[in-house]
Amino acid sequence: MSSVAPVDLPVDKDQDTYQEAIAGTKGGRAKKRLTSRTATVAALIIAVLWTIPTFGLLISSFRPAELIQTTGWWTIFQNPGFTLDNYRDVLFSPSQSSPQLGAYFVNSLAIAIPATIFPLVFASMAAYAFAWIRFRGSGWLFVFIFALQIVPIQMALVPLLQTFAIWLRPGQEWIHEVIPVIPVQNYLPLWIAHTIFALPLTIFLLHNFISEIPGDVIEAARVDGASHTQIFLRIILPLATPAIASVAIFQFLWVWNDLLVALIFSGGTQDVAPLTQRLAEMVGSRGQDWQRLTAGAFVSLIVPLIVFFSLQRYFVRGLLAGSTKG
Repeated sequence: MSSVAPVDLPVDKDQDTYQEAIAGTKGGRAKKRLTSRTATVAALIIAVLWTIPTFGLLISSFRPAELIQTTGWWTIFQNPGFTLDNYRDVLFSPSQSSPQLGAYFVNSLAIAIPATIFPLVFASMAAYAFAWIRFRGSGWLFVFIFALQIVPIQMALVPLLQTFAIWLRPGQEWIHEVIPVIPVQNYLPLWIAHTIFALPLTIFLLHNFISEIPGDVIEAARVDGASHTQIFLRIILPLATPAIASVAIFQFLWVWNDLLVALIFSGGTQDVAPLTQRLAEMVGSRGQDWQRLTAGAFVSLIVPLIVFFSLQRYFVRGLLAGSTKG
């Protein structure tokens, strides 16, 4: 009986050389550090610490008011008790002291969706202009727009209120003639305010992504006779979809969770009050009804979770854009 000597398998040296070259770049070194065992353990620890308060809030939302006020959520096994009364009060209560959240959901959507679309439209066009259209003073203008991020929002509240009091005062019906479907005059101050506050950072982020698009693609389109509008619509927007989706997630979540701008520019009226304003009032005048706040908080999480998971794949691609560049 004869024996066969083991044969060494051939080694793909080109593949090894390619992997070494990738590991030697800045993106490869950053990827190696981010995917190391230490980074994974640190990320898990941060995730657990971040999730514990949310988990406690979830448990509290299903506990009766007397247990919430006398015991902590971590004593759930020693003091068991579950109820759906908190969610029933939040969603279906007909009383004036605890009105239903349906109208506030509609108001938050009517505020957050346009306040996300408007800055993305303006910022994407401005980012393309700063990245691929050369004009005098473009560099200084871009630096000025980027520097507007350091201006606190609180400093702009009073000037904006004075401007809106003149432009959008009652009696001017031209807005209703343009878009008569919804009370635009009530929502317009919130849309303008959120758009103004979001533009500096949005332009900066989209500019960084759009400027990394290969110049050969833009030049080839120009040689073929494409105008700036055609280049922007047919080349820039499809290629910049991950970055636009990432910024859209941040902007939508910021507007959806905003309370300061809503309190200032909604005028305190229930017709345009967003969900966050109602959640702040739901706890009661002395904080005695905060069990409703726990349930209302989780109800308000539904839409942000849907938005995030719907755009998650674009979000990851947008964050990793440019990370493999040497």
